Amino acid sequence: MNNMSPQVPQEPNVSASGYAIPPTANEIDLRALFSAVWDGKWLIVAVTSVFAIASVVIALMLPNIYKSEALLAPANAEQQGGLGALASQFGGLASMAGLNLGGGSSVDKTQLAISVLKSRQFANSFIEKHDILPQLMAGESWNQNDDSLTYDLSLYDSSSKLWVREVEAPKQPKPSPQEAYKTFAEIVEVQVDKDTGLIRISVEHLSPSIAQQWVTWLVEDINAEMKQREVAEAVKSSEFLEKQISETHVADIRTVLYQLIEEQTKTIMFAEVRDEYVFKTIDPAIVAEEKFKPKRALICIVGTLFGGFLACLFVFIRFFLHKAD
Repeated sequence: MNNMSPQVPQEPNVSASGYAIPPTANEIDLRALFSAVWDGKWLIVAVTSVFAIASVVIALMLPNIYKSEALLAPANAEQQGGLGALASQFGGLASMAGLNLGGGSSVDKTQLAISVLKSRQFANSFIEKHDILPQLMAGESWNQNDDSLTYDLSLYDSSSKLWVREVEAPKQPKPSPQEAYKTFAEIVEVQVDKDTGLIRISVEHLSPSIAQQWVTWLVEDINAEMKQREVAEAVKSSEFLEKQISETHVADIRTVLYQLIEEQTKTIMFAEVRDEYVFKTIDPAIVAEEKFKPKRALICIVGTLFGGFLACLFVFIRFFLHKAD
């Protein structure tokens, strides 16, 4: 007599309440899913290979971009120009004399200079002053052997110095100030370190020497611009004070006004003797030896992964569509 243990029937899946749980029709069969991926492996390989080759070609076609930057520090302002600063220095004395100079908190010169540097007016003036519109808008490649810039002939004829690009109205062959500013703002960056207060001005360009030159010019021009504004304000303030002197005969008021004119004269002298009026150069811009971008290896990796993702996504969609049918 054979001792055979009785087979225990398998119980269906039951819920906590004791009811049997039927198999779900929409349940994903991982084995079938992997089988679908395996069946579409050649499609995945083909699409991924196409994207990999395309990303390599694109990466090789992109020109090298070089970046040059300068590290600046706010110059110590020993004096403040304008009637607003004078009012803070001599406001009490002027009030005693019966003269209202007006007043208010002085504007941070560093923040003002950064705002001017980023402004459309300063950028367009900078482009026109240094005649860099072709280098900005029509540069195509940089020749390292003779440090020369090659221009896109479909945009600019360097031999005749004429713009030949074909555009639709209202645009003109020569780029407008708005177009130039848009491109200029994309390659010029101003960063402020909130912890140290130091400022970095950087320029990206096809030519490393052009990038270095532009950074140097930007620092020089913004210092000159802010100096000119300060001197013009001081001169205007002095003229106003001299007019007030001619209109009053009160000795105390005249004394205050003369003191204010003296301070304005100091402001003008202080501005004239300083070239680095707002920004003091800590680390000047240099000609970069290594490119800043593009990151060709990263482009190839991302392109290949993106192609593989799209191919797998297509295989999954096809699998679920067939399953739905």
